[in-house]
Amino acid sequence: MKVMPIRYTSDVEAMTRFYEALGLRAGPVSRPGGWVELPAEGGMLAIHRSSGEDVGRCELAFEVGEPLGDVAERLRAAGFEPGPPMDESFGHSLRVQDPDGVWVQLNLYDRDLYT
Repeated sequence: MKVMPIRYTSDVEAMTRFYEALGLRAGPVSRPGGWVELPAEGGMLAIHRSSGEDVGRCELAFEVGEPLGDVAERLRAAGFEPGPPMDESFGHSLRVQDPDGVWVQLNLYDRDLYT
C-alpha cells in the first residue's frame, strides 16, 4: 500500500511548480490538466483542480494492491463501514471514515484506463 495525499487547488500548474521546487517531479498528468501526480519514495502527492470550499483541503488516500472487496471486509470486521466501491476513470475507489469522522480514500488503479 502506498500513501497518497490529495491536495486540492484552484491552480494545478502553480501548485505543481511549488512541489517541483521542493524536489518532487511530475509524473502522470490528466489530458485536460485537472490533476497531476508527483511520485515520491514512499508514495506520491496528487494535486487535483477544485474550486470553492475544497481549495486548500488535503485528503488522505492510499493506493492499494488488492481487491477493494477484501479491504472492505477487513474494515467491516474491525467495526468500520466503508462506502460502496466506485467505478472511476483510473480504476476503482472506496471511501471510509476514520474514527474521527475524516474520510479516507482507497484506490485500486488500472493503469490502462489511467488518463
